[in-house]
Amino acid sequence: MKVAVIGCTHAGTAAIVNTAKLYPDAEITVYERNDNISFLSCGIALYVGGVVEDAQGLFYSSPQQLAELGVKTKMLHEVTSVDTDAKTLTARNLNTGEVLTDTFDKLIVTTGSWPIIPKFEGIELNNIVLSKNFNHSNTIIEKAKTARNIVVVGAGYIGVELVEAFQMNGKQVTLIDAEDRILSKYLDPEFTARTEQTLTEQGIQLALNEKVVRFEGENGNVTTVVTDRGEHTADMVILCIGFRPQTELLAGQVDMLPNGAIIVDKYMQTSKKDVYAAGDSCAIYYNPTGQHAYIPLATNAVRMGTLVARNLVQPTTEYMGTQGTSGIKIYEENIAATGMTETAARLAGLDVEASTIEDNYRPEFMPTHEKVTLKVVYEKTSRRIVGAQIMSHADLTQSINTISVFIQAGMTVDQLAFVDFFFQPHYNKPWNYLNSVGLQALPPVAVKEPVNA
Repeated sequence: MKVAVIGCTHAGTAAIVNTAKLYPDAEITVYERNDNISFLSCGIALYVGGVVEDAQGLFYSSPQQLAELGVKTKMLHEVTSVDTDAKTLTARNLNTGEVLTDTFDKLIVTTGSWPIIPKFEGIELNNIVLSKNFNHSNTIIEKAKTARNIVVVGAGYIGVELVEAFQMNGKQVTLIDAEDRILSKYLDPEFTARTEQTLTEQGIQLALNEKVVRFEGENGNVTTVVTDRGEHTADMVILCIGFRPQTELLAGQVDMLPNGAIIVDKYMQTSKKDVYAAGDSCAIYYNPTGQHAYIPLATNAVRMGTLVARNLVQPTTEYMGTQGTSGIKIYEENIAATGMTETAARLAGLDVEASTIEDNYRPEFMPTHEKVTLKVVYEKTSRRIVGAQIMSHADLTQSINTISVFIQAGMTVDQLAFVDFFFQPHYNKPWNYLNSVGLQALPPVAVKEPVNA
């Protein structure tokens, strides 16, 4: 069996390693246009902030390790065309310009995503950079050495993590976003308001509900970010606006969402036989809505890549879908979310209610007993849980994984009220906060008056 793999980050590495182990006789060739593989991009802010000192720790594989598994890795090779019917591909060696053609029995597409780069006036100025791969992280660190005023455009996870890292390194930092809240895809207003307050208290300037219009500069270097509401001084600008799937190679050959994300079945096969896809290049099956969605996360990628390998020869293991579960630490706040926010659920047309509690997570007789804020979003009629968010100074984020399982299993908020959780004063109360948020959501019991004889 001849297997060709295009792209080697999270999903690609998982697919390659597992394919090599499951099918030792397979001939596996990997095409990667970068000079490195398997970079953990979600660690960029930690690297930039100096929390991670050795960047090699952010790589979890290498061409050498793959070679030990019998995999042939062609680094700095860009695949320029794919014919899924003829089962051929063409690639260009970026060092020599040499063009080669290869054939395959099975094709695995793990081309990932790339940052969205709007065509702003002045985008070509120096010191306007992206934040996606290892080379980007090195560029950010190098340019930040001489930058005093740093502007980050985009208040998603990466943007928020970067402004925290820069502020802690003594920089003047501005965070711009067209939305009126930070992290609006992941958290509801009561959570983002507290997080915004924390950032502001640390001296970070928030420029929310502002759209970038253009960049201005002097001597070829950026100096100003101009928005529809003002101007912001900048020695360096980092664009963190979002990501789009890199799937141009298969355009018109397999089914995709309107944004180009490849649609795969529950066995990771595309609409074309023997062509599989995984990771940020794909749509995922989103359990809260029962529909395909584009949610690029490393956790989705490694699961999907592993499933590609298991299903490459015959359908073996079904994809369970995802809740888009994620987490972030912002200064002292530990935050996690799964499924839909109340805001997103209502925008999607779901009739939902929410139960929110704020309580000490363990008994008050303990030396410390930090408060936890937990919100669960559920359908009004079916009572099915569709999302949850948690925030606390104590690290209670793993609780969101529990609710993720509830969503995946189609369980209700009423079941959450009475499910069995252990009690130990070091960790929780007799009524775990997960139970408590469910109890609060319970409807009143209808009591009928006895009929007199």
